[in-house]
Amino acid sequence: MFVDKAEIFVKAGKGGDGRVSFRKEKYVPAGGPDGGDGGRGGSVIAIVDEGMRTLMDFRYLKKYIAENGENGMKKKMFGKDAKDLVFKVPPGTVIRDAETGRVLADLLKAGDSAVIARAGRGGRGNVHFKTATRQAPTFAEQGTYGEERSVILELKMLADVGLVGYPNVGKSTFLSATTMAKPKIANYHFTTLTPNLGVVEVIKGKSFVLADIPGLIEGASEGVGLGHEFLRHVERTRLIIHVVDVSGTEGRDPVEDFDKINLELERYSKLLTERIQVIAANKIDLLYEREGLDAFVEAMSSRGYKVFPISAATGEGIDALMHYVTEQLDTIEPPVIHEMVDSLADEAELDQTIRYRRHNELYVVEGLPMERLVYSTDFTDVESLRRFQEILRKSGVIDELRKMGVQDGDTVRIETVEFEFYD
Repeated sequence: MFVDKAEIFVKAGKGGDGRVSFRKEKYVPAGGPDGGDGGRGGSVIAIVDEGMRTLMDFRYLKKYIAENGENGMKKKMFGKDAKDLVFKVPPGTVIRDAETGRVLADLLKAGDSAVIARAGRGGRGNVHFKTATRQAPTFAEQGTYGEERSVILELKMLADVGLVGYPNVGKSTFLSATTMAKPKIANYHFTTLTPNLGVVEVIKGKSFVLADIPGLIEGASEGVGLGHEFLRHVERTRLIIHVVDVSGTEGRDPVEDFDKINLELERYSKLLTERIQVIAANKIDLLYEREGLDAFVEAMSSRGYKVFPISAATGEGIDALMHYVTEQLDTIEPPVIHEMVDSLADEAELDQTIRYRRHNELYVVEGLPMERLVYSTDFTDVESLRRFQEILRKSGVIDELRKMGVQDGDTVRIETVEFEFYD
């Protein structure tokens, strides 16, 4: 089964907690703190596997959760870092954040990889909190949680040339005539249910990948028919061969067919209108007279399109078309589909702003620095609470609350923790 879209949940591992420990050795009185740091959690990483062709694996396994880091140990020993969780995707996979739609990775070739969920860092042991006035700290930092998110995987085939057109215009026959691909072929609409790929080489040493996209019909961009599911595969192509039935056996006007399919491509993505199109006027072996063909060629040529009369069934005209396409590809750069977005910005690049607001009688303090402070504080330990208050004062939070008009007894919420304010 061909699967080209899937949604999965990824969760990176939590960092190990720092250890609260003191040296207890014979002949070493008042040995002091020796709690070690927690280990880093495991990140979730996607990597390209050239052997994969679909996203079938993600239809059944939808959760990818990395291991947590090990807690710190006594004698200043670090906890062990957790192993990263790596999952494989086929070439051409785009990974988006399901909530925001932001592109997290665009993985094109073998070996390409991206971190999709960043691991939590380990907490510091109590050895780090010893000061001249605090010789025996009884608290340590907890490890931070790893990132978690739902992501959407989309496979966009890495084909150089895409075949588009109405159903039953001969695209699959064309693919089988020009490549070693063996698509299912029959004389009825929607024979092709999934995209098919083949390699073309008419000029020695110059080959390209050709994709047969299931037939489009009017309204395809809005979900009508089957081809709309696979329009994304045309985005990667550098050139489009628009196959048109000029025999009239279906009772349709080839010019109208051409215009309707191009309208669907434009509605799906304006980028597709920028692709070079070459027209394959197919089924000339079924023509009784050439007047209709000549009129079609003249109409398309007047619009600036190159038209090749062909018969996919007999092979007539195909070599000339393939030679032309091969030469054109030498002059066309691969399209840039997505600008990479790095979801794992360096810590220094993260927003360090502390935000203040008033909600009715509640004073709210938010921001990444406050989130980390709250998470690293043990509110059951007196020394840890003193450190919490000291950091609030030094970072200017207390002064800012005073400017907002906070009074003794008012409720202040810092991230998830609420307490009464007393100066």
